Amino acid sequence: MSALSPIVSEHESEEAAVHYDRWFREKVRASQEDDRPLIPHDAVMAEMDDIIRAAEERALRRNSTSSK
Repeated sequence: MSALSPIVSEHESEEAAVHYDRWFREKVRASQEDDRPLIPHDAVMAEMDDIIRAAEERALRRNSTSSK
C-alpha cells in the first residue's frame, strides 16, 4: 500500500483512492440511469423541515418530562 500526500489527496493510499473513484463513478452511473421521477428541491426541504421540527418537539417533550 503506497501512501499519498495529504496535501495532494484525501486518501491514505493509491488503492484507497482507486476504490473511492470506482465507488463514486458507480454511484453517478446508477443515479444517471435511475428513472424514478425527480423531487423538487423545495419539496425535499419542506419535508426535512417537518422531520427536524418533529424531532425538536420530541426532544423538548423528553427534556421537560425528565426535569420534573
